[in-house]
Amino acid sequence: MQNPQSYIRSNIAGFVNLLEIAKAANPQPAIVWASSSSVYGLNTENPFSEIDRTDKPASLYAATKKAGEEIAHTYNHIYGLSLTGLRFFTVYGPWGRPDMAYFFFTKDILQGKSIEIYKTHDQKEVARDFTYIDDVVKGCLGAVDTAEKSTGSGGKKKGPAQLRVYNLGNTSPVPVGRLVWILEGLLETKAKKHVITMPRNGDVPFTHANVTLAHKDFGYKPTTDLATGLRKFVKWYVGYYGIQPRTKKETQPTDESG
Repeated sequence: MQNPQSYIRSNIAGFVNLLEIAKAANPQPAIVWASSSSVYGLNTENPFSEIDRTDKPASLYAATKKAGEEIAHTYNHIYGLSLTGLRFFTVYGPWGRPDMAYFFFTKDILQGKSIEIYKTHDQKEVARDFTYIDDVVKGCLGAVDTAEKSTGSGGKKKGPAQLRVYNLGNTSPVPVGRLVWILEGLLETKAKKHVITMPRNGDVPFTHANVTLAHKDFGYKPTTDLATGLRKFVKWYVGYYGIQPRTKKETQPTDESG
């Protein structure tokens, strides 16, 4: 909301730049690119499926990702580019994005700072389909391995080309409150929680992926639950940032010599 042009530059202008280069190449490459679960916007179907409508984005970010999917269709139709869009669902893990909730929650809990936990306007918990990075990477490789060749060359289409879109999620939404509870246990530190109503900034109250199509087409099957994934993330985090483990008070041995 503070810097809307950044989304336009990256997700629309940047994507078109990529497609312009690809369409003129000889041979044209096949492209697997990052869409987002945000395209489902105000969709109320549950879980989210690729056949659901995605024409009611709730944020500018979502609108630019939806625009990317429509632009992909255009370049596929006109130039014969093979394009696969992947709708990622809240990807987390080592080397993740510091602006994601699980990441800055960890930082703030360790520093003793208060964290904000959102409730919906009807006072329900916000939930996300958290997907561990290793599972997502397997999905990306599956999409690459099954991508067909583009059919054009030098900017001219020679026949119909592959156009696909897939959900890559974990299929099990978890309330953000449970995410915090797991982190508290792993960090051995109680979080200072501040529960507030979700601001009207275009965020959605829940996400839930149906991954049947990705499973059918390239065997995508997430296997990492949130507790396991967060344990791996926290191990990386404390190592990477040099966090000293909390030392428990040593108990004095009892003297039984009389």
